[in-house]
Amino acid sequence: MANIKSAIKRIQVSERNRLRNKSYRSAVKTLTKRYLNALDAYAADANSTTLAAAQSELSAVFSQIDKAVKRGVYHRNAGARRKARLSKALKAVESQQAVMAS
Repeated sequence: MANIKSAIKRIQVSERNRLRNKSYRSAVKTLTKRYLNALDAYAADANSTTLAAAQSELSAVFSQIDKAVKRGVYHRNAGARRKARLSKALKAVESQQAVMAS
């Protein structure tokens, strides 16, 4: 354990930040899983309600990722990469549904 007062304070600050970052990361993971489950439901049964549910989950994930980037939990490019991958997954399912419909 540190003996210097400023080092003790830095340890406290870093622990507080670690816990805050952990909660943001956890929320992003949880919302991502909910979105992927909604996407699977849309892939299994393509209709307007399942698509709307998937899109609303995507919006929630995007919002949480943006908040995490704003707080410095994720780097800007890492947040953009996550959002791009989630969008790409939706586009892949939508194109698959379009091929099956025609």
